[in-house]
Amino acid sequence: MRFPIWLMMPVALCAQTWNFEGDPAAKMVDGIHAYLDRETAAAAEARHSRSNVPDRERMRTIIGAVDKRLPVTAVQYDATSRAVRWPVFEGVDGEGILLEPEGAPKARIIAIPDAGVPPEKWAQQWAGAVAAGCQVLIPELIDRADTWSGIPGIGMTNQPHREWIYRMAFETGRHIIGYEVQKVLAGVDWFEHENQRHRAPIAVAGYGEGGLLALYSASLDTRISATLVSGYFSPREGLSTEPIYRDVWGLLRDFGDAELARMIAPRTLIIEMAPFPPVSGPPVSTPERKGAAPVGAIVEPSREAVRQEIERAHVSSIQLVEGGQGPATLLHVWGLRPKAPRPIAFFDTDLSVRQHRQFNQLVDYTQTLIRKSDQNRATFWARGAQPLRDYIWNEVIGRLPDPNVPANPRTRQILDEPKFRGYEVMLDVWPGVFAYGILLVPKDILPGERRPVVVCQHGLEGRPVDTADPKIDSHYYHRFAARLADEGFVTYSPQDPYIGGDRFRSIQRKAHPLRLSLFSFILGQNQRLLEWLGQQPYVDRARIGFYGLSYGGKAAMRVPPLLEGYALSICSADFNEWVWKTTSVESRHSYMLTQEYDMLEWNFANVINYSDLANLMAPRPFMVERGHDDPVAPDEWVAYEYAKVRRFYDKMGIGDRTEIEFFNGPHTINGVGTFAFLRKHLR
Repeated sequence: MRFPIWLMMPVALCAQTWNFEGDPAAKMVDGIHAYLDRETAAAAEARHSRSNVPDRERMRTIIGAVDKRLPVTAVQYDATSRAVRWPVFEGVDGEGILLEPEGAPKARIIAIPDAGVPPEKWAQQWAGAVAAGCQVLIPELIDRADTWSGIPGIGMTNQPHREWIYRMAFETGRHIIGYEVQKVLAGVDWFEHENQRHRAPIAVAGYGEGGLLALYSASLDTRISATLVSGYFSPREGLSTEPIYRDVWGLLRDFGDAELARMIAPRTLIIEMAPFPPVSGPPVSTPERKGAAPVGAIVEPSREAVRQEIERAHVSSIQLVEGGQGPATLLHVWGLRPKAPRPIAFFDTDLSVRQHRQFNQLVDYTQTLIRKSDQNRATFWARGAQPLRDYIWNEVIGRLPDPNVPANPRTRQILDEPKFRGYEVMLDVWPGVFAYGILLVPKDILPGERRPVVVCQHGLEGRPVDTADPKIDSHYYHRFAARLADEGFVTYSPQDPYIGGDRFRSIQRKAHPLRLSLFSFILGQNQRLLEWLGQQPYVDRARIGFYGLSYGGKAAMRVPPLLEGYALSICSADFNEWVWKTTSVESRHSYMLTQEYDMLEWNFANVINYSDLANLMAPRPFMVERGHDDPVAPDEWVAYEYAKVRRFYDKMGIGDRTEIEFFNGPHTINGVGTFAFLRKHLR
């Protein structure tokens, strides 16, 4: 005897009144932003309340200043042009100009200009120090132009050169900041070598981006006895609105400018209240050049904000001076006074050649790291599956607390089809953050029967109705959740927060400094979803599968491998050689060319790739759905990466639990081999 479905509905589906108004997707994204705003403020309070000196090695790691530098016992120096070059890594040099005093140096200064300011122009600021007896090394920084940011013949972008390098470096656990800190510290290495002949104190001084590098370098290296920071020092809680090439994974958990100042103490730190360099964002987007992260202004803080950040450092070795007084104050530390300088003349040369060389060196160095990253990934697998899961969640994706508020489920019926009914479902996850989706329940479920569930995940800018409403035939989804419900599966189509353009992408900008990401929230939403589904009397909690397309395929690669509550995973229209996809400077398929800066994941290349994530599903079943005409990647990339999965499953003796279906079609749900896979492994 069959019973009407309402007699079998759990209390959770019937008891709560639906009182939600507005767009759930937009409010979900807003709730995540609000959560991150609260966490940013809480992180600042936690930092300021600590009395210990922050961990230098942690700082070195998160800015990517981790590679062993070459010894610097000599520099290439042209006394006529004052051009200087010193080794940093294999294939990477620091370059700039060297200003020599008459006689033995009384002090040695690395004076770092703002990005885009040629050392030759910055030299005039330090002529008085040279006349007073200081040796001054002025390095070239990667600038904010977009001249070489792109793949010639395929596509060029408006990404500043600093962003272009930042993007590929981030995936390798490196950073444009770390690279340039290493160039500064290589200069310190040379100064220290020169001190074997004639000892003189070493200082760093910088303006704008150079001020950032001076502050970071001095916080890491105690050989630097005095530091001048001009046009940079301020609170960092607004880091998400600064240029993306200042985005540092986990920075605000442990470090603000005040904490870096504490790391420099008791050595001298001079903060100069000079105007910040005006930066309104990346170069203007054009049809020929686009793809830069759209936000990225440098806004001058109030003087009060700067003073408050200095007070938070709780150190007495900071000197606050007005603009124009910084160099003289620095010289005063050693009992020196600036002297009237002679004009410094330079030959009229094409400075872009040096800039291009510096840019190419960092691109080539990073691409070499990428080519070697598969060797590093192998060492992570030696740790075992569960330690690897924990590391990925904690250090690559970023882990939030488990859902910590009652689910408080709210539902309402929105569909009544011949074979199933559909319900909107909303579940609380954390304060202000909820999960939302559409549940389809077949009408022929018998009393006491428990059915398998397929979580059907939409892609970028999608909505649950795109997969669950039988009246909507999206060319991407082909109502696959409704079709599965017609076959007798319970399905759930979640709303994921990758919707709203830059409104959702900027979640990454707020999350990264807190050692979090968009998927930190998606994982928590899925934890709550699995918990709630498992409580429903018509659901077999041991047979819950995940099937996602495009961005939903990204979820299929990151959620089920970490949440063992999922019995299988199907990745459609996304499976890839992900390291190549995010870092290639040769392929038209590369995310380096697009505005999807939300794809960046810290040190991903050295820890994991898509085959490794798929292997974490084992012994649970895993499948790839791939259209030959899908522009996400070439078939060759997909087949190459999947071959590693097939070998792994075969070696485990469970080769029948993994499949790939190639079909003639585009970026879409095919629903042939995958439906058979679901029937085989969930029924």
